[in-house]
Amino acid sequence: MLNVAVTGNVAAGKSTVVAWFREWGAEVIDADQLVREVQQPGSPVLTAIAERFGRDVISADGSLHRAALRERVLAEKEALAALNAIVHPAVRQRRDEFALAAAGRGVTVLINDIPLLFEVLDPNDFDLVVLVDAAPSIRRTRLITLRGLHADEADRLLESQLPSEHKRARSDIVIDNNGSLDELRTAAQNAWRAIVERAEAGAT
Repeated sequence: MLNVAVTGNVAAGKSTVVAWFREWGAEVIDADQLVREVQQPGSPVLTAIAERFGRDVISADGSLHRAALRERVLAEKEALAALNAIVHPAVRQRRDEFALAAAGRGVTVLINDIPLLFEVLDPNDFDLVVLVDAAPSIRRTRLITLRGLHADEADRLLESQLPSEHKRARSDIVIDNNGSLDELRTAAQNAWRAIVERAEAGAT
């Protein structure tokens, strides 16, 4: 089984590419979904988040108040590292369980959708790293126009992630998303062909 990590800074288009990979036959592990799973009400992870960031990041129904937590993380320099230290060990354990099960089912290509791959994990743990990238100015515009963020919030979110130039040099495949959706789809198709070829070569 080829264990592939797909990553990309916020608003680069990673989720669109991953959806196509799933459509073309990949099995996908969604890191954001795993995060939501380990942060369920009553979980040890959510309890630890409340202890670190305050009870106001917990909604009245006991679930995580994501907007409040995001504001807290963006406002405090050390907060993101603290949050990652709480959440990601549990997420990694769940990812390992899913990967083991996928291998047992004979899955040939496993896509790990991991937004913060370079920030919180070791890319060398994966057989192949795919980076979806776009210019910072384009990503900023997308955050404001498509996601409704205020300009200062968009800027802080962009600054909270490792610049993509550091990620490009450590990625096996880079998909640029500075143009149209059709151009992105073509680039994703080329990347998918390369992934499948790698998987087939490893199986022989």
